[in-house]
Amino acid sequence: MMAKAPTVEDVARAAGVSRQTVSNVLNSPDIVRGPTRERVQRAIVELGYRPHAAARRLRTRRSSTIGVRLDPYAGGISGVVLDRFVHALTERASERGMRVLLYAARTPAEEIDRIGDLVDGGEIDAVVLTGTSHEDTRTTWLQERDVPFVSFGRPWRSDDDGAPAHPWADVDGAAGTRAATKHLLDQAGPRIAFLGWPEGSGTGDDRARGWSEAMSDAGHTGPRWHTEDSVGLARELVGSVLADDPVDGVVCVSDSLAIGAHLAATALGRPGLPVVGFDNTPAAEALGISSVEQLPEQVAAGVLDLLMGPTGNVVLQREAGQDAAYVLVEPRLVVRGAE
Repeated sequence: MMAKAPTVEDVARAAGVSRQTVSNVLNSPDIVRGPTRERVQRAIVELGYRPHAAARRLRTRRSSTIGVRLDPYAGGISGVVLDRFVHALTERASERGMRVLLYAARTPAEEIDRIGDLVDGGEIDAVVLTGTSHEDTRTTWLQERDVPFVSFGRPWRSDDDGAPAHPWADVDGAAGTRAATKHLLDQAGPRIAFLGWPEGSGTGDDRARGWSEAMSDAGHTGPRWHTEDSVGLARELVGSVLADDPVDGVVCVSDSLAIGAHLAATALGRPGLPVVGFDNTPAAEALGISSVEQLPEQVAAGVLDLLMGPTGNVVLQREAGQDAAYVLVEPRLVVRGAE
């Protein structure tokens, strides 16, 4: 016989509060005193209580739904990170009694229109943005309309980790390339190149910074190459420069560029040249290329904590003047081959 699911009354009894207090914690947590709220939240976690989502939607007039854009299919090998993120976000949101609604949009303006329709129609309570950039028009629009949101990706302003412009969760790209560079310095030699994207990309510049800092700390220098995110372009570029600049290893901003660099080195008779990519895609694994893994599952957990609190199951409304928070996930270096 299956055990009976815990009820609101069970939570109230365990926390030593009234049924109404439990209801307030579930639906309007800001009106409950901190210690009492924390006691009720602990009881919810310990008992494994899950409120009835449909009933809560009717009672609170909230959709209990988070909107997130489904990126257009662009081919290539690096889309797996966002796929893992959306999958993890959906799973973890479900555990909190929330749903995830996917919507399509090709441009920021189109996404703003789509979000506006969903918010006005009462179909979503909050938004998770992806693909942030400098001067992101979507974040300004959401802030002006008091729509709760968190971004996967930082605002890319000068004080993102001091006074962030809005809540965000991201992977510490600089920490990943720093670890990759230190590894190659220890295992391969002092002259480590960086193969990145053209300057101006927040993500790409952050990853380049990790390489630059590691090289500077070690007292070494190395060339910085850049190209668009293409296996073919990376192979062509590295093939043209490697013959005249026999570096000891290459740290790359993505697995696409790492695969291109590996193919170029192999064609030049240096199949053992240590190359490290970023994203740890199945393609890098199949070729035995070391790579930095982003751990998007941890980013998804951080996004939900920022939206709902560590144990909450409703979207939190930020108070005027309240400082934004952020979560920075440290990636892990996956070493393959002889490096």
